[in-house]
Amino acid sequence: MSSAVRPRATGAPAGTTAPDDGRGGRPGAPRPAAASRRWYRLRRDRSLLLMALPAVGLLVLFVYVPLIWTTVAFKDYDPYLSGLWDSPWTGWENFSLLLSDSRFWDAGVNTLAITFLQLTLFFPVPIALALLLNSLMSERVRAVVQSVLYLPHFFSWVLVITVFQQMLGGAGLISQLLRARGYEGFDLMTDPGVFKFLVTAQLVWKDAGWGVIVFLAALSAVNQDLYEAAAADGAGRWRRMWHVTLPALRPVIALLLVLRVGDALTVGFEQILLQRDAVGPGASEVFDTYVWWVGIANGDYGVAAAGGLVKGVFSLVLVLLANKVAHLLGEQGVYRK
Repeated sequence: MSSAVRPRATGAPAGTTAPDDGRGGRPGAPRPAAASRRWYRLRRDRSLLLMALPAVGLLVLFVYVPLIWTTVAFKDYDPYLSGLWDSPWTGWENFSLLLSDSRFWDAGVNTLAITFLQLTLFFPVPIALALLLNSLMSERVRAVVQSVLYLPHFFSWVLVITVFQQMLGGAGLISQLLRARGYEGFDLMTDPGVFKFLVTAQLVWKDAGWGVIVFLAALSAVNQDLYEAAAADGAGRWRRMWHVTLPALRPVIALLLVLRVGDALTVGFEQILLQRDAVGPGASEVFDTYVWWVGIANGDYGVAAAGGLVKGVFSLVLVLLANKVAHLLGEQGVYRK
Protein backbone atom coordinates (compact mmCIF):
# COMPACT_ATOMS: atom_id res chain seq x y z
CA MET A 1 0.00 0.00 0.00
CA SER A 2 1.32 3.36 -0.91
CA SER A 3 2.15 5.68 2.00
CA ALA A 4 1.76 8.86 -0.09
CA VAL A 5 -0.65 11.38 1.38
CA ARG A 6 -3.46 12.36 -0.96
CA PRO A 7 -3.50 16.15 -1.52
CA ARG A 8 -6.54 18.02 -0.20
CA ALA A 9 -9.04 19.26 -2.73
CA THR A 10 -8.26 22.95 -3.04
CA GLY A 11 -9.37 23.51 -6.59
CA ALA A 12 -5.75 23.74 -7.71
CA PRO A 13 -3.99 21.08 -9.76
CA ALA A 14 -1.95 18.49 -7.86
CA GLY A 15 1.53 19.71 -7.07
CA THR A 16 0.49 23.37 -7.14
CA THR A 17 -0.75 25.74 -4.46
CA ALA A 18 -4.07 27.48 -4.44
CA PRO A 19 -3.90 30.99 -5.80
CA ASP A 20 -4.31 33.96 -3.50
CA ASP A 21 -7.99 34.81 -3.14
CA GLY A 22 -7.17 38.52 -3.28
CA ARG A 23 -8.26 39.04 0.32
CA GLY A 24 -5.01 38.37 2.07
CA GLY A 25 -5.27 34.60 2.18
CA ARG A 26 -1.96 32.82 2.24
CA PRO A 27 -1.26 30.96 -1.02
CA GLY A 28 -1.56 27.23 -0.52
CA ALA A 29 -3.52 27.54 2.71
CA PRO A 30 -6.67 25.39 2.88
CA ARG A 31 -9.83 27.36 2.24
CA PRO A 32 -12.41 27.32 5.01
CA ALA A 33 -15.80 25.72 4.59
CA ALA A 34 -18.57 28.02 3.49
CA ALA A 35 -20.37 27.77 6.83
CA SER A 36 -17.35 28.99 8.81
CA ARG A 37 -15.97 31.43 6.26
CA ARG A 38 -17.32 34.49 8.06
CA TRP A 39 -15.74 33.42 11.36
CA TYR A 40 -12.51 32.63 9.54
CA ARG A 41 -12.43 36.14 8.02
CA LEU A 42 -13.13 37.74 11.42
CA ARG A 43 -10.25 35.83 12.98
CA ARG A 44 -7.97 36.59 10.05
CA ASP A 45 -8.72 40.34 10.06
CA ARG A 46 -9.17 40.84 13.81
CA SER A 47 -6.11 43.10 14.11
CA LEU A 48 -7.36 45.39 11.33
CA LEU A 49 -10.86 45.45 12.80
CA LEU A 50 -9.53 46.41 16.25
CA MET A 51 -7.49 49.24 14.74
CA ALA A 52 -10.52 50.54 12.84
CA LEU A 53 -12.83 50.32 15.86
CA PRO A 54 -11.93 53.76 17.43
CA ALA A 55 -12.40 55.54 14.10
CA VAL A 56 -15.75 53.83 13.56
CA GLY A 57 -16.81 54.78 17.08
CA LEU A 58 -15.93 58.44 16.51
CA LEU A 59 -17.75 58.37 13.17
CA VAL A 60 -20.90 56.99 14.77
CA LEU A 61 -20.69 59.41 17.71
CA PHE A 62 -20.07 62.61 15.78
CA VAL A 63 -21.76 61.88 12.42
CA TYR A 64 -24.59 59.40 12.81
CA VAL A 65 -25.85 60.12 16.34
CA PRO A 66 -26.38 63.86 15.53
CA LEU A 67 -28.64 62.75 12.67
CA ILE A 68 -31.33 62.35 15.36
CA TRP A 69 -31.56 66.16 15.37
CA THR A 70 -32.68 66.18 11.72
CA THR A 71 -36.12 65.47 13.16
CA VAL A 72 -36.12 69.17 14.05
CA ALA A 73 -37.13 69.74 10.41
CA PHE A 74 -40.48 68.06 11.19
CA LYS A 75 -41.10 69.77 14.55
CA ASP A 76 -41.92 73.16 16.03
CA TYR A 77 -38.59 73.09 17.82
CA ASP A 78 -37.76 75.40 20.69
CA PRO A 79 -34.49 74.60 22.49
CA TYR A 80 -35.37 76.71 25.54
CA LEU A 81 -38.98 75.64 26.25
CA SER A 82 -39.70 72.16 24.93
CA GLY A 83 -36.42 70.67 23.69
CA LEU A 84 -36.13 68.00 21.01
CA TRP A 85 -38.31 65.27 22.51
CA ASP A 86 -41.21 67.43 23.73
CA SER A 87 -41.48 69.69 20.65
CA PRO A 88 -44.72 69.04 18.75
CA TRP A 89 -44.61 67.41 15.32
CA THR A 90 -45.62 69.67 12.44
CA GLY A 91 -45.23 67.31 9.48
CA TRP A 92 -44.13 69.07 6.26
CA GLU A 93 -45.01 72.57 7.47
CA ASN A 94 -41.37 73.70 7.78
CA PHE A 95 -40.66 72.50 4.25
CA SER A 96 -43.70 74.39 2.97
CA LEU A 97 -42.46 77.58 4.65
CA LEU A 98 -38.99 76.98 3.24
CA LEU A 99 -40.13 76.53 -0.35
CA SER A 100 -42.40 79.60 -0.15
CA ASP A 101 -39.48 81.80 0.96
CA SER A 102 -38.03 83.73 -2.01
CA ARG A 103 -34.73 84.13 -0.14
CA PHE A 104 -34.25 80.35 -0.24
CA TRP A 105 -34.58 80.31 -4.04
CA ASP A 106 -32.26 83.33 -4.37
CA ALA A 107 -29.73 81.49 -2.21
CA GLY A 108 -30.09 78.45 -4.47
CA VAL A 109 -29.42 80.51 -7.62
CA ASN A 110 -26.34 82.11 -6.05
CA THR A 111 -25.07 78.73 -4.83
CA LEU A 112 -25.41 77.13 -8.27
CA ALA A 113 -23.77 80.13 -9.97
CA ILE A 114 -20.77 80.04 -7.62
CA THR A 115 -20.57 76.24 -8.00
CA PHE A 116 -20.47 76.56 -11.80
CA LEU A 117 -17.71 79.18 -11.62
CA GLN A 118 -15.67 77.09 -9.19
CA LEU A 119 -16.00 73.97 -11.35
CA THR A 120 -14.95 75.77 -14.52
CA LEU A 121 -12.36 78.20 -13.12
CA PHE A 122 -10.99 76.52 -9.99
CA PHE A 123 -11.03 72.78 -10.69
CA PRO A 124 -8.69 72.85 -13.76
CA VAL A 125 -6.10 75.08 -12.05
CA PRO A 126 -4.49 72.39 -9.80
CA ILE A 127 -4.26 70.05 -12.81
CA ALA A 128 -2.49 72.72 -14.89
CA LEU A 129 -0.15 73.58 -12.00
CA ALA A 130 0.69 69.90 -11.46
CA LEU A 131 1.54 69.47 -15.15
CA LEU A 132 3.67 72.61 -15.02
CA LEU A 133 5.53 71.53 -11.88
CA ASN A 134 6.03 68.04 -13.27
CA SER A 135 7.74 69.52 -16.32
CA LEU A 136 10.29 71.42 -14.23
CA MET A 137 13.68 69.73 -14.43
CA SER A 138 15.25 71.34 -11.36
CA GLU A 139 14.17 69.68 -8.11
CA ARG A 140 15.20 72.77 -6.13
CA VAL A 141 13.07 75.11 -8.24
CA ARG A 142 10.16 72.67 -8.02
CA ALA A 143 10.41 72.51 -4.22
CA VAL A 144 10.46 76.32 -3.93
CA VAL A 145 7.47 76.74 -6.25
CA GLN A 146 5.53 74.04 -4.40
CA SER A 147 6.18 75.70 -1.04
CA VAL A 148 5.01 79.07 -2.35
CA LEU A 149 1.86 77.48 -3.78
CA TYR A 150 1.05 75.54 -0.59
CA LEU A 151 1.48 78.47 1.79
CA PRO A 152 -1.89 80.28 1.25
CA HIS A 153 -3.78 77.10 2.17
CA PHE A 154 -2.73 77.61 5.80
CA PHE A 155 -4.05 81.19 5.91
CA SER A 156 -7.41 81.79 7.56
CA TRP A 157 -10.21 83.27 5.48
CA VAL A 158 -9.95 86.47 7.52
CA LEU A 159 -6.36 86.89 6.37
CA VAL A 160 -7.17 85.97 2.75
CA ILE A 161 -9.99 88.51 2.56
CA THR A 162 -7.77 91.11 4.19
CA VAL A 163 -5.10 90.55 1.52
CA PHE A 164 -7.68 90.96 -1.25
CA GLN A 165 -9.07 94.07 0.49
CA GLN A 166 -5.62 95.62 0.59
CA MET A 167 -5.13 94.87 -3.10
CA LEU A 168 -8.58 95.28 -4.72
CA GLY A 169 -10.50 97.43 -2.22
CA GLY A 170 -11.40 101.09 -2.66
CA ALA A 171 -8.33 102.11 -0.67
CA GLY A 172 -6.28 99.20 -1.95
CA LEU A 173 -2.90 99.27 -3.59
CA ILE A 174 -4.12 99.09 -7.19
CA SER A 175 -6.70 101.86 -6.74
CA GLN A 176 -4.13 104.12 -5.11
CA LEU A 177 -1.69 103.56 -7.97
CA LEU A 178 -4.40 104.37 -10.53
CA ARG A 179 -5.45 107.55 -8.70
CA ALA A 180 -1.82 108.66 -8.39
CA ARG A 181 -1.59 108.55 -12.20
CA GLY A 182 -4.85 110.40 -12.78
CA TYR A 183 -7.18 107.45 -13.36
CA GLU A 184 -10.34 106.57 -11.48
CA GLY A 185 -9.96 103.88 -8.86
CA PHE A 186 -12.29 100.95 -8.22
CA ASP A 187 -13.56 98.87 -5.34
CA LEU A 188 -14.15 95.24 -6.30
CA MET A 189 -14.70 94.19 -2.68
CA THR A 190 -18.09 95.94 -2.48
CA ASP A 191 -19.27 95.39 -6.05
CA PRO A 192 -22.18 92.86 -6.10
CA GLY A 193 -21.74 92.34 -9.85
CA VAL A 194 -18.31 90.73 -9.50
CA PHE A 195 -18.78 89.09 -6.11
CA LYS A 196 -19.08 85.53 -7.48
CA PHE A 197 -15.88 85.95 -9.51
CA LEU A 198 -14.21 87.49 -6.47
CA VAL A 199 -14.93 84.53 -4.16
CA THR A 200 -13.79 82.15 -6.91
CA ALA A 201 -10.53 84.08 -7.28
CA GLN A 202 -10.00 83.95 -3.52
CA LEU A 203 -10.54 80.19 -3.55
CA VAL A 204 -8.05 79.74 -6.40
CA TRP A 205 -5.43 81.81 -4.59
CA LYS A 206 -5.91 79.97 -1.31
CA ASP A 207 -6.39 76.32 -2.28
CA ALA A 208 -5.20 75.72 -5.85
CA GLY A 209 -1.66 74.97 -4.67
CA TRP A 210 -2.92 72.54 -2.05
CA GLY A 211 -4.95 70.68 -4.66
CA VAL A 212 -1.74 70.08 -6.64
CA ILE A 213 -0.57 67.48 -4.10
CA VAL A 214 -2.97 64.76 -5.21
CA PHE A 215 -2.17 65.21 -8.91
CA LEU A 216 1.59 65.26 -8.30
CA ALA A 217 1.24 62.01 -6.35
CA ALA A 218 -0.61 60.49 -9.31
CA LEU A 219 2.06 61.76 -11.72
CA SER A 220 4.85 60.21 -9.63
CA ALA A 221 3.29 56.79 -10.25
CA VAL A 222 3.47 57.10 -14.05
CA ASN A 223 5.92 54.62 -15.55
CA GLN A 224 8.85 56.63 -16.95
CA ASP A 225 9.36 53.96 -19.62
CA LEU A 226 6.18 55.22 -21.26
CA TYR A 227 7.73 58.69 -21.69
CA GLU A 228 10.93 57.21 -23.04
CA ALA A 229 9.04 54.97 -25.47
CA ALA A 230 6.93 57.91 -26.64
CA ALA A 231 10.04 60.07 -27.08
CA ALA A 232 11.72 57.27 -29.05
CA ASP A 233 8.68 57.21 -31.34
CA GLY A 234 9.13 60.91 -32.00
CA ALA A 235 6.46 62.28 -29.65
CA GLY A 236 7.09 65.82 -28.53
CA ARG A 237 6.34 67.38 -25.15
CA TRP A 238 2.67 68.07 -25.91
CA ARG A 239 2.01 64.66 -27.42
CA ARG A 240 3.60 62.94 -24.40
CA MET A 241 1.41 65.00 -22.09
CA TRP A 242 -1.73 64.24 -24.13
CA HIS A 243 -1.12 60.51 -24.63
CA VAL A 244 0.75 59.57 -21.42
CA THR A 245 0.28 62.11 -18.63
CA LEU A 246 -3.40 62.98 -18.98
CA PRO A 247 -4.56 59.34 -19.33
CA ALA A 248 -2.63 58.58 -16.13
CA LEU A 249 -4.40 61.42 -14.34
CA ARG A 250 -7.87 60.59 -15.65
CA PRO A 251 -8.96 58.26 -12.78
CA VAL A 252 -7.86 60.83 -10.18
CA ILE A 253 -9.58 63.64 -12.07
CA ALA A 254 -12.80 61.60 -12.26
CA LEU A 255 -12.71 60.76 -8.54
CA LEU A 256 -12.06 64.36 -7.44
CA LEU A 257 -14.69 65.66 -9.85
CA VAL A 258 -17.30 63.31 -8.40
CA LEU A 259 -16.41 64.41 -4.87
CA ARG A 260 -16.48 68.07 -5.89
CA VAL A 261 -19.88 67.72 -7.53
CA GLY A 262 -21.18 66.02 -4.39
CA ASP A 263 -19.91 68.97 -2.37
CA ALA A 264 -21.14 71.46 -4.96
CA LEU A 265 -23.76 73.08 -2.72
CA THR A 266 -21.11 73.90 -0.09
CA VAL A 267 -19.35 76.94 -1.52
CA GLY A 268 -17.65 78.46 1.51
CA PHE A 269 -19.70 79.47 4.54
CA GLU A 270 -17.04 81.43 6.43
CA GLN A 271 -15.64 83.10 3.32
CA ILE A 272 -19.03 84.37 2.18
CA LEU A 273 -20.36 85.26 5.63
CA LEU A 274 -17.37 87.56 6.18
CA GLN A 275 -18.17 89.49 2.97
CA ARG A 276 -21.97 89.29 3.08
CA ASP A 277 -22.56 92.74 4.52
CA ALA A 278 -20.18 94.39 2.02
CA VAL A 279 -22.16 93.33 -1.08
CA GLY A 280 -25.58 92.55 0.41
CA PRO A 281 -27.50 89.26 0.70
CA GLY A 282 -28.91 89.56 -2.82
CA ALA A 283 -25.51 88.78 -4.34
CA SER A 284 -23.93 86.74 -1.57
CA GLU A 285 -26.62 84.63 0.09
CA VAL A 286 -26.00 80.89 -0.40
CA PHE A 287 -27.57 77.81 1.17
CA ASP A 288 -25.19 77.71 4.13
CA THR A 289 -25.52 81.40 5.03
CA TYR A 290 -29.32 81.23 4.53
CA VAL A 291 -29.56 78.34 7.01
CA TRP A 292 -27.34 80.20 9.47
CA TRP A 293 -29.38 83.39 9.30
CA VAL A 294 -32.75 81.66 9.50
CA GLY A 295 -31.77 79.22 12.26
CA ILE A 296 -29.10 80.86 14.41
CA ALA A 297 -29.76 84.56 13.84
CA ASN A 298 -33.59 84.44 13.70
CA GLY A 299 -34.22 81.35 15.86
CA ASP A 300 -36.41 79.53 13.31
CA TYR A 301 -34.68 76.19 13.80
CA GLY A 302 -37.31 74.06 12.09
CA VAL A 303 -37.12 75.90 8.76
CA ALA A 304 -33.31 76.03 8.96
CA ALA A 305 -33.15 72.27 9.59
CA ALA A 306 -35.48 71.72 6.63
CA GLY A 307 -33.13 73.79 4.46
CA GLY A 308 -30.13 71.76 5.59
CA LEU A 309 -31.99 68.51 4.93
CA VAL A 310 -32.97 69.60 1.41
CA LYS A 311 -29.36 70.52 0.71
CA GLY A 312 -28.14 67.14 1.97
CA VAL A 313 -30.61 65.21 -0.19
CA PHE A 314 -29.65 67.18 -3.32
CA SER A 315 -25.95 66.66 -2.56
CA LEU A 316 -26.50 62.89 -2.33
CA VAL A 317 -28.35 62.92 -5.66
CA LEU A 318 -25.50 64.88 -7.26
CA VAL A 319 -22.92 62.37 -5.97
CA LEU A 320 -24.89 59.43 -7.37
CA LEU A 321 -25.37 61.16 -10.74
CA ALA A 322 -21.71 62.14 -11.00
CA ASN A 323 -20.65 58.63 -10.02
CA LYS A 324 -22.97 57.18 -12.66
CA VAL A 325 -21.40 59.44 -15.30
CA ALA A 326 -17.93 58.30 -14.16
CA HIS A 327 -18.97 54.66 -14.61
CA LEU A 328 -20.34 55.41 -18.08
CA LEU A 329 -16.97 56.94 -18.99
CA GLY A 330 -15.20 53.80 -17.82
CA GLU A 331 -13.86 55.21 -14.55
CA GLN A 332 -14.25 53.76 -11.08
CA GLY A 333 -15.64 56.88 -9.42
CA VAL A 334 -16.27 56.83 -5.66
CA TYR A 335 -17.08 53.11 -5.56
CA ARG A 336 -16.93 50.17 -7.94
CA LYS A 337 -19.95 49.46 -10.10
